[in-house]
Amino acid sequence: MPTGAGPLTTLQDDPEFASLRRFSARLGKDPLRTQAAGGNTSLKRDGVLWVKASGTWLAEAEERDIFLPVSLPPLLDAIHANDERAAKATDFVVADANPLGLRPSVETSVHAVLPQDAVLHIHCVETVARVARADARDQIAARLDGLDGIIWSYVPYVKPGLPLAREIDAVSPPGTNVVLLGNHGLIVAADTLEAAVRLIERVGEALAEPARPAPAGDLGALQALAEGSPYRLPDDPAAHATATDPARLAIAARGTLYPDHVVFLGSGTAVLAEGDTPAAVAKRAALPPMLLAVPGKGVLIHRDVLRGGDALARALAEVTGRIAADAPLRFLTIDEEQELVTWDAEIYRRSLAGASKR
Repeated sequence: MPTGAGPLTTLQDDPEFASLRRFSARLGKDPLRTQAAGGNTSLKRDGVLWVKASGTWLAEAEERDIFLPVSLPPLLDAIHANDERAAKATDFVVADANPLGLRPSVETSVHAVLPQDAVLHIHCVETVARVARADARDQIAARLDGLDGIIWSYVPYVKPGLPLAREIDAVSPPGTNVVLLGNHGLIVAADTLEAAVRLIERVGEALAEPARPAPAGDLGALQALAEGSPYRLPDDPAAHATATDPARLAIAARGTLYPDHVVFLGSGTAVLAEGDTPAAVAKRAALPPMLLAVPGKGVLIHRDVLRGGDALARALAEVTGRIAADAPLRFLTIDEEQELVTWDAEIYRRSLAGASKR
């Protein structure tokens, strides 16, 4: 591992790093912007890419050291040479300035290929509701084309990490500052963090769709159903809308729309059949579903869910509530789901989340 990268800028030396922490925490605490350990942010200085560590939470950016330095020139060389070391980026960490032994975000290569100093990647629900559509590119063009100062590109779903970085690098025209990722999320890039945050706000406003109203969950009925089973009510009652709104439930029951749902909640959403019970579902399943929708009543979450599962349960309700019932959708394939759950980077991230599960 590199032990130095010239005069290394530390988090304390540059006022932009205070902004990196502040804006990262703000994005991480907003469930409509990103959820759990999802999303990542970075800042480039003096040939060093300071990037969020894998498995850490943006929401904790002001409380914990969640950023680590990666030497940028050799990482870029590796990306352009199709060197697989760029996938983990661990070989390019500036070890002397990483006392906690943090591991770079799985998206480090994505941050590297965008030339701007500040790069923010989030899973905002407005964006995800658009990029989950089969006609995502047309939807985006209708809302972003002609907006002053925005140069955008769209990348159909590609496995996160190095494959995604290569595709972004290949399809994005010079000056691109907004990248929409099919079945995934949003990336913005700017010379300053404040400018990057303004891009998020502008894109979010342009893509926004009001969430459909949904009845509240029937907490009493759900509690009764959960009794004697390994299931519990979610921490956030907003998650119940997935099951109390028939249009949301119809979408959720069809499959998985984005990677973090697979990582934290497993494949798709199980729906409790009439006359069945959560206890029976758990008993007969080799792998009990982490999220169980009870039509008309709400959702239940398995007690063994990873830390972050509750946030993703709410995200599902927020995303599906912004998708028209008749919208053409593109779901992750079984192979794409398997690619995620067997990927070393996600196994590592789940291991960190597992240590903090309820």
